Amino acid sequence: MNRVFFIGRLTRDPELTETPSGVAKCRFAIAVDREYRDADGERRTDFFECTAWRSVAEGIARYTAKGSKVLVEGSVYPREYEDNKGNKQKVVDIIVMNVKYLSAKTRAEDGEAPQAAQPAKKKPTISQMAIGDDSDIPF
Repeated sequence: MNRVFFIGRLTRDPELTETPSGVAKCRFAIAVDREYRDADGERRTDFFECTAWRSVAEGIARYTAKGSKVLVEGSVYPREYEDNKGNKQKVVDIIVMNVKYLSAKTRAEDGEAPQAAQPAKKKPTISQMAIGDDSDIPF
């Protein structure tokens, strides 16, 4: 089974394009911190190129921007290509099958103001509720 899961941040804004037949394609890269530190106490970061298709691609383009935190589920797709100097290069792409958005979009789009993450509203505790106010008790 070829399945990977990464949690990381986009290193650039996603690039949404369409194939000649009209299929949405989105390319982006994520930076993933390793769980451990090296001998110098530094945390290493790995970078992965990702490609998403169809509705997943459209969602990524719509709801993320550079710096957005995402969980990416996909498969590893190694490939080779020839660079400008004629050298063969090997790269590994992640073909994205699913994505979970872990932070709010941070860039403005279509004239909208940037959206900042809002803290979740907490329910009041019993000690914070007014004692003696029984107007919402159903009996």
